[in-house]
Amino acid sequence: MILHSMESLLKSGEPSAILGAISTGLDQSDEAPFWRQKSLPLCEAILSVLIPLREQHLLFDPEGKGHSELTRELFLRWCDLYSLKTLAFTLAKSNHLGKLTRTKIHTDTYQPIDLERLGKYLSSYSVNLENEMVDFPTTNYNLHIGMTTLITKILQGKL
Repeated sequence: MILHSMESLLKSGEPSAILGAISTGLDQSDEAPFWRQKSLPLCEAILSVLIPLREQHLLFDPEGKGHSELTRELFLRWCDLYSLKTLAFTLAKSNHLGKLTRTKIHTDTYQPIDLERLGKYLSSYSVNLENEMVDFPTTNYNLHIGMTTLITKILQGKL
């Protein structure tokens, strides 16, 4: 069921519905509770910015290329901790300037996006939100690789 509805949820669903489907997948997985507890906050943080971008028709990938729809593949691209950090800085700069920056999308319309949830999430993994050049611990990056593997299985309906 999740396999067939996840694409449509990502394309047009509310964040709560998307998170509900992911949560159901996590609950049904045979993964250790540790992974389930870590993965849902990651999904919440990502959706907190991707859904507003989707609603503004301004979705883009980590390379800055525009996308017309929020897909599993695009969502998974943002599960990478380094990419998510870059997204936070891109949106912070865009919010400050009042226009989308650091992407290949050219638009005159941009509504600032609330970065509070994403910022709290990144801070909890020792991501410096003041200086983009400051690195974070490798162990946190590796942890996100594990979470991404689990989320990939859920989004692909392989659990």
